[in-house]
Amino acid sequence: MSALAFELQPALEAHEPPEARGIPRDGVRLLVAQRHDGSIEHGTFRDLPELLEPGDVIVVNVSATIPAAVPARRPNESLVRVHFATRAPHLEDDWRVVEMRSADGARPARLPAGERLELRGGAALELVAPYASGQRLMLARFCCALLVDEYLEDHGEPIRYAHVPREWPLDAYQNVYAISPGSAEMPSAGRPFTRELISRLIARDITVAPITLHTGVSSPESHEPPFPEWFEVPERTAETISAARERGGRVIAVGTTVVRALESAAAGRGCTCARSGWTSHVITPECGVRTIDGLITGWHDPDASHLLMLEAVAGAELLQVSYAAALDSGYLWHEFGDSHLILP
Repeated sequence: MSALAFELQPALEAHEPPEARGIPRDGVRLLVAQRHDGSIEHGTFRDLPELLEPGDVIVVNVSATIPAAVPARRPNESLVRVHFATRAPHLEDDWRVVEMRSADGARPARLPAGERLELRGGAALELVAPYASGQRLMLARFCCALLVDEYLEDHGEPIRYAHVPREWPLDAYQNVYAISPGSAEMPSAGRPFTRELISRLIARDITVAPITLHTGVSSPESHEPPFPEWFEVPERTAETISAARERGGRVIAVGTTVVRALESAAAGRGCTCARSGWTSHVITPECGVRTIDGLITGWHDPDASHLLMLEAVAGAELLQVSYAAALDSGYLWHEFGDSHLILP
């Protein structure tokens, strides 16, 4: 459990995309925390190229968000909402891990195994068993002539929670570099990037390298560890990172998903290797990080397991100082909120 404790006030929740507030994607606020001297600086995300150094490598997650939420009807005629979290590891496509929510998506819903739900478009979902010994997620079998991804493309909606009161189109939940559909929710640390900002990074001799990690749902129980997710670190990215290391460049991960993928690919050797598959790796201060030097991330909820990863990157003291500064300065939380850059 992270030693970081705070209370998030509703006023600090981002309720809509920054564009709806008259702010461009790269105009969100950016808190910069330097581990070597413990300093804190405030700026905007568009400052990023000047905050990094020529020869650095930024690693991004190119997984694209899918419309993973679908309304459903129970046998008793009451309505619920299904969040398709991920494929079930090592099973056929119609086996899925799902999260059940209230009809408005605001609260978790506990449904019994064996129940069959009716979905829009003539599809159905059979709830089979609790997943991974937990209470929140369930293993389910999808029943439809369409493949799951085809069905969701036609009938699904983006997942949203109570802090986002109105619907936004799927484009609002996509990173500009996303090319590989598969994430139940946007890998949101990369949302502030624009094509113009990426061009400025490249012009400054900062390389942008891709990995893929398809994210699940981000509504865990208190201190619940992340569940298995599918990832791929391409050979070219592994080579790019290794070459940067040899010439003294730094590796900056964009999001906790990138850290999880790179650390899973390292597999105990401390080097960045090309690898793909399912990862159950959980990053804590005890195991540390071996593959990155810095991290771009959003602001995480109290009790979120990702705070342990952030503590492994920043150290407990700097993380506490960063979060205190963000709270005091009114930084915004969640997928449409502000950003945090941790540098060595």
